Amino acid sequence: MENQPKMFCYQCQETAKGKGCELMGVCGKHAETSARMDLLLYAVRGISAINRALREKGLASREASHEVIDALFTTITNANFDDASLDDFIRRAFDVKKRLIETAKDNGVALPDLPQIEFFATPEEADKYEAVTGVLSEPDADVRGLKQLAIYGCKGMAAYARHAANLGYEDDGVYAVIEDAMAETARTDIGVDELLPLVLKVGGGGVEVMALLDKANTESYGNPEITKVDIGVRNRPGILISGHDLKDLEELLEQTKDKGVDVYTHSEMLPGQYYPAFKKYPHFAGNYGNAWWKQTDEFEKFNGVFLFTSNCIVPPRRNCTYMDRVYTTGVVGMPGTHHIKEGRDGKPKDFSELIAHAQKCPPPTEIEHGEIVGGFAHHQVIELAPKIIDLINRGKIRKFVVMAGCDGRFPSRDYYTKFAEALPEDCVILTAGCAKYRYNKLPLGDIEGVPRVLDAGQCNDSYSLVRIALALKDAFKVESINDLPIVFNIAWYEQKAVIVLLALLSLGVQNIHTGPTLPAFFTPDILKILQDKFNIGTISSVEDDIATLINNK
Repeated sequence: MENQPKMFCYQCQETAKGKGCELMGVCGKHAETSARMDLLLYAVRGISAINRALREKGLASREASHEVIDALFTTITNANFDDASLDDFIRRAFDVKKRLIETAKDNGVALPDLPQIEFFATPEEADKYEAVTGVLSEPDADVRGLKQLAIYGCKGMAAYARHAANLGYEDDGVYAVIEDAMAETARTDIGVDELLPLVLKVGGGGVEVMALLDKANTESYGNPEITKVDIGVRNRPGILISGHDLKDLEELLEQTKDKGVDVYTHSEMLPGQYYPAFKKYPHFAGNYGNAWWKQTDEFEKFNGVFLFTSNCIVPPRRNCTYMDRVYTTGVVGMPGTHHIKEGRDGKPKDFSELIAHAQKCPPPTEIEHGEIVGGFAHHQVIELAPKIIDLINRGKIRKFVVMAGCDGRFPSRDYYTKFAEALPEDCVILTAGCAKYRYNKLPLGDIEGVPRVLDAGQCNDSYSLVRIALALKDAFKVESINDLPIVFNIAWYEQKAVIVLLALLSLGVQNIHTGPTLPAFFTPDILKILQDKFNIGTISSVEDDIATLINNK
């Protein structure tokens, strides 16, 4: 029909008109790409339902779980724009589903009556099935919103589960939460009353997967430590590594030893600078640039080669000069880039082509200079706990303000810079995620040696902020986190921020402010439920929010 949207997606904060992208994604995703993602997720619901049934009989497939998390991860905002790559995911998903059905039949395992189990299609037919597979295939807005909230939370969980698995850390309990939620969202008879506890169960899974990834990172590379990071440049060719995957960072650093090139971090890879294991590499330079959305400008000046290890890649401008120097890996896809495949038989990925390319490039052009300080994950902050508790008791620290989450390109996000600047000098910011770039270079000073911006790391390191809060709860002998001098003013952009929010709600955290706008999938009824249960709200003005959050007015 003529009035039917070409696509429908409202999974990120920047969705068109605050309602949903219907012609093309604000992120740059084309309608044909969106249809492929919808078909892939439709298949994933079927895989999840079958594997859940097999799991109950002790027959769950780890291969299927991997297919589920990778499919969810590759459909996250700003991860995969490549139709050919998505076609491969779709074919693989349907192959996995067929094998699972055969396993179930061979073992007498009854399967639920869901169309996602028996339905098969090819990538080339994705557009034909949009009415069946797309977001709008669920007619009830409240049910649709809660289903998508659960699915988006699962996407965030999947990202963190994949990073942990890359380091050899897996938890079938995490896979079970994801597959259960995806299977439940396939049901046509599920209502709001069942979906609300399901969403919170996903949040509980978020806590578990972030704990798993924290364990994987720290046992592999040591506990992050207070680190001064150079934001200038050196005089050799450079490789700029972006995304979140620390295993890729390790393998790249190892393979670039004595090759005459330096490795710089970008955006969410900045926290890689805080891990002791990476400091042994003399060619591990500083951090170049800012949050993900500035890459189309900043990459023009870097002059070297780029490696994207996870989401946060942005389609380049038409007159872009750096596209041939972009390499992707894992779930990332972008037409016109070079893709580095997984290593075989347990071997590392082969970065030799990328390194040879980098060696031919001129050094980066400096865009700023100086230092930024980070490394305040839970282990480091808990070591500082006696000093912090003393500062609180003496009235030197009045409040901690959790400003974790995502950054984005909309002008309204200047709010977070202005909010940080307006905070009274006895307030300390706890941050994680790329939201930090709105204020981590401001001259906010310190409180008797404790910086007023404590950067715990990547978005998944929001778990560190929970660990810090729980340690303070025990130290002050209060009943809950809500009794501490901690307030939450969180920015969101995509689905990893969604799982962080759901994780906090599952822990009973109240009074969270989020912005710059509320998710489009929060219908008025869903928002009312969350407000009644958790007093969740959105930002307003800097002045009003300082009065509410800091001055208790």
